[in-house]
Amino acid sequence: MRPLFSVFSLILIVVCFSGAVSAAQPAPHRVLLVLGDSLSAGYGIAQGQEWVTLLSQRFAREAQPVKVVNASISGETTSGGVARIKPLLERETPAWVLIELGGNDGLRGMSLVAMEANLQAMVDAVEESGAQPVLLGIKIPPNYGNKYRSRFEQVFVDVAERNDVALLPFLLDGVGGIDNLMQADRIHPNQQAQPLIADNVWEFLKPVMVKRDN
Repeated sequence: MRPLFSVFSLILIVVCFSGAVSAAQPAPHRVLLVLGDSLSAGYGIAQGQEWVTLLSQRFAREAQPVKVVNASISGETTSGGVARIKPLLERETPAWVLIELGGNDGLRGMSLVAMEANLQAMVDAVEESGAQPVLLGIKIPPNYGNKYRSRFEQVFVDVAERNDVALLPFLLDGVGGIDNLMQADRIHPNQQAQPLIADNVWEFLKPVMVKRDN
């Protein structure tokens, strides 16, 4: 009986050890997808210093199991976002999608009706995939006139309210229009501004992500 007892003991030890290892494994990472333009792609910024990367590093420091995927392209418009979003959703299977698009539509004086329809189409695609859409708003320079600027900014508000989607009204809050935080083109924030933008998004996202988990 002694050899048989030894075999059972060994099996029990292996099972207990395996259970302990499984319990110690970290939670799987969930994906946060960023779909944006040059503001998120890091135009004019040293690689690894753009706000999206800094946000990813913040999740790591806070021991949050979130993988940030940056699918931003300089020059992207809302129509480009619509064309790319479904393949991105299928490939990345994100839990959250930050939609940071519309700035180039505004700068090019494109149809705000079309811009709103495109943002709505992206929100719909994200929700259909089971992910949570989040809007990052932007503002355009004053030389576009108060009427167009006001209508442009209202598009983000309307889409957010209609779909009960979280909206950060101005991605560059505390950065835009400040000389020492902007590049020479007065449109893109410089490297010094990137941590501030990352902080803006981090503080905005914390309650949004908690709400989803609850």
